[in-house]
Amino acid sequence: MLKTFFETKKDIGLLILRIGIGTGFIFIHGWNKMFGGPETWTRLGGAMSSLGVTFAPLFWGFMAAITEFAGGILLILGLFTRTTSAFMAFTMLVAAARHLTNLDPWNRVFYPLELLSVFIALIFIGAGKYSIDAIIEKRKK
Repeated sequence: MLKTFFETKKDIGLLILRIGIGTGFIFIHGWNKMFGGPETWTRLGGAMSSLGVTFAPLFWGFMAAITEFAGGILLILGLFTRTTSAFMAFTMLVAAARHLTNLDPWNRVFYPLELLSVFIALIFIGAGKYSIDAIIEKRKK
């Protein structure tokens, strides 16, 4: 009975996941980066050098900041979830690469890899029925 209950509530689970991850990205990851200004963006964009990209650190830093901040908002809303998750996954890949090239402790490497797996899963699963994506899809039919 309990198994049946939870199997019929998968979309609630996706909503909780999106709210939790999205809130974390808005307030823990994105807020300071988004409102840190050009100095923060340039420092943040320097992480791209771990992938061999050494030009335009200000641009890349701003892109990471907007991805984390706006991406968190979009995840909570369930709007453009698959596309947002792809951008977030790339950002986590860069974060993991930076921690690897800095020879940081494994716990710093694994955290972005864990989030990378969440975003890859959301690319495949989508936002679920409690989302703006679902409303848009329903109206298309």
